[in-house]
Amino acid sequence: MYKYIYDWQIAIRRTENREINVKNKVQPRRPGGFNELLPAGQIEFDRLKGIIASTYEKYGFTPLDTPVLELTDVLLAKGGGETEQQVYSFKREGSKTDFTMRYDLTVPLARYVAEHESDLVFPFRRYHIGKVYRAERQQKGRFNEFYQCDIDVIGSRSPLIDAEFPAIINEIFEKFGFGEFTIRLNNRMVLNGFFDGIGLAHVSSEVLRTIDKMEKISKEELKENLSQIGLNRTQVDKVLDFTSITGSNDEVLSRLGVLDVDSDLFRDGVEKLGILVGALRTMGVPESRFRIDLRIARGLDYYTGTVYETILNDYPEVGSVCSGGRYDDLAGYYTATDLPGVGISIGLSRLFSKLSEIPGLIPAERKSPADVVVMSIGSDQNETAIAIASALRESGVSAMLYTEPDQLKKKLRFASRMGFAYAVLIGEKEMQSGTVSLKDMNAGTSREVEVMELVSTLKK
Repeated sequence: MYKYIYDWQIAIRRTENREINVKNKVQPRRPGGFNELLPAGQIEFDRLKGIIASTYEKYGFTPLDTPVLELTDVLLAKGGGETEQQVYSFKREGSKTDFTMRYDLTVPLARYVAEHESDLVFPFRRYHIGKVYRAERQQKGRFNEFYQCDIDVIGSRSPLIDAEFPAIINEIFEKFGFGEFTIRLNNRMVLNGFFDGIGLAHVSSEVLRTIDKMEKISKEELKENLSQIGLNRTQVDKVLDFTSITGSNDEVLSRLGVLDVDSDLFRDGVEKLGILVGALRTMGVPESRFRIDLRIARGLDYYTGTVYETILNDYPEVGSVCSGGRYDDLAGYYTATDLPGVGISIGLSRLFSKLSEIPGLIPAERKSPADVVVMSIGSDQNETAIAIASALRESGVSAMLYTEPDQLKKKLRFASRMGFAYAVLIGEKEMQSGTVSLKDMNAGTSREVEVMELVSTLKK
C-alpha cells in the first residue's frame, strides 16, 4: 500500500513539474517585418540568388561583403531627411560609439571605395548580395530585413558600360523563367535638358520626382502636382506631351532628335540613349525586352544619366523588379576624388515574396537540395548504403543517406514529402545481385539498376 502512495506522490510531482515547465516556456515568435522561409522556399530562394551571383561573376564583377554594422556618423554622413527616421541605430552599453545597421548596399560601397581607394583598380566592378535593414512601417510585401543584390561599376563614364546592365538583367530574368519582361530605359540628361529648355531648371528635381509617380496617379492629379510646383499651363502641357512620346526605340530617338530644345545637355543625353540602344543590339539583347520610356525618371536626386526599371510583363502589379542608373559622384561625402559610377539592384526578398503569392509560379516543392535519397531496407545493408551514397557524391550526384530504422512504407513517405526525384533502395535481394532498386518518386515506378551503372543512370 505504501508503495502505491509513494508512486502516486511521484506522479503528482511529475505532473506539477511539467505544468511549471510549460508555464516557463517562451512562445516562439519572430519580430514583425523579419521574414524566414520553410526549407522548400529557402531552397528556391537560394537557387535564384545563385543565378544572380553566377551571372554577376560571369560579367567580371568582384564579390564584396561589407559589415552589417557601420559607424553612425559615417553611414549617415549625408544627414537629415527621411533616412534617419528609417534606420536601426544603437549604442553598446558602456561605449561612446554609435552604430547603425546598413539600410542599403550603396552607402557602404561609397565608404568602402573611399577607404580603400589606393588599393583598388579602377574601373572597380563589384557585386554585393546581402541583407539590409530599414525601420519602416510594416506592410504587406515590405520587410524590415531583406536581401538586395547590387552591382556597380565605379570610376567609368563610358556609355558602353551602361549597356552591360540591361544585358545582365536580360540574362538573369531569362534564367528565372518568370515569363517575358521589359527593361525600360531613359536618361536624366534628356529630362533635365528638356526642363532647362522650357525654363524649369530651378525646379527640375521636383518635376522629376513628380514624373516618377505619374503611373500611380491620375492625369488630373499629375497636372495639379505640376501646377503646385510652379509650372504654368503651357509648361504643364509641354511636360505631358514630352512624356507621352512613344513608339519603337528608333521612333522615339527620331522624335527626340527633331525636338526644338535649346540645350546641349538634352542633345548629349539623346546621343547617349542612341549609343545605349545600339550597344544592346550588338550584345544580342532582344529588342522586345528593352525600350526607351521617357516617363522613367528614378526619383532619387543622385541619378544623373542612364536610368533603368524592369517590369514583368505578365505581373505588372509587382512593380519594378530591378532598377538603377548612373550617378556622377558616389563618395563625395568621404573623398575629394571624382568617382562616377553606374549600378542596379534587385530586391530579391520583395520579388520572391510577391511572386510566391502567384500559384504555380515559384516551384517550392523540394525540401532538400539533394537529388536522391539512399535507403537500406534492413540493418544488414547499412554499410552498402553508406558506400553507395559516398560514391554518388564523389561522382557529382548530391545524395542524402537515410539512416532511420523505419518500415519501408515510412521511408518512402519521407522521400515523397522531401520532394526527392529518386530513392535508391538496397535490400537483401539487391545485395546478392549487385543491384539497387531505383524508384522514380514522381512517376511512382521502380527498376533494378546495376550498382556500376547507377551514376550514369541518374545523370541522364
